[in-house]
Amino acid sequence: MDTITLWHITGWEFAALALAALLVGFSKTAVSGANTVSLAIFAAVLPARASTGVLLPILIAGDVLAVLTYRRHAHWPTLWRLFPAVAAGVAVGTLFLVWADDEIVRTSIGAILLLMAGVTVWRRRAGEAAEEPDSVTSRAGRLKARSYGVLGGFTTMVANAGGPVMSMYLLSAGFRKLGFLGTSAFFFLIVNVSKVPFSAGLGLIDGRSLLLDAALVAFVVPGAFIGKWAVNRINQRLFERLVIAATVVGGLQLLLR
Repeated sequence: MDTITLWHITGWEFAALALAALLVGFSKTAVSGANTVSLAIFAAVLPARASTGVLLPILIAGDVLAVLTYRRHAHWPTLWRLFPAVAAGVAVGTLFLVWADDEIVRTSIGAILLLMAGVTVWRRRAGEAAEEPDSVTSRAGRLKARSYGVLGGFTTMVANAGGPVMSMYLLSAGFRKLGFLGTSAFFFLIVNVSKVPFSAGLGLIDGRSLLLDAALVAFVVPGAFIGKWAVNRINQRLFERLVIAATVVGGLQLLLR
């Protein structure tokens, strides 16, 4: 990781990173998937690989706030079915990062995000998204959980972009707003904390990146409070549209850079 780059950001670049950190807090308590915009900002200001290491502790801070806010609404059967597949995806993502350069990382993740958004929109228009959360116990539900789990683990390890993939899964499984937020909060806290040793081993997290995190993490808190205020004022249909739109925007930004 080119840590020296972290010490040569301008005031405007730091302001952009601070805005991205605020969006992380907002996304964790209001519109999951909106942090793909944060991912794009970090990748624009910092080298793409280095940006994933700086962003990870900020995401964990947002996860903690989300768990404190929505802990009573998590659907644990869904989480237990996802974790084995996610672990496999994280392992594949770690191997991918050993050889992939910045351009390959951006193109791969951007394409996956757009694919997931397209599949979700198609399923909802075809009337296939009427399942309840406990439908993960069916054979089709287990297969879908495994597929999304592997993709979520891969994308979260490679570029901290697992949020949109899992958002698409939870929407397609029929989760309502609070269940969606509670389940995703615990999911990403556990997954992101488990990624820390891998990221540190790859050189994506070190002392200098953590110093930058210390300067940025304070912006996560107001973002989380804004999200908590906003979520009660967003109806279910608008909530779903915002999640899908944020996914598309993040994917396009990664592809077009």
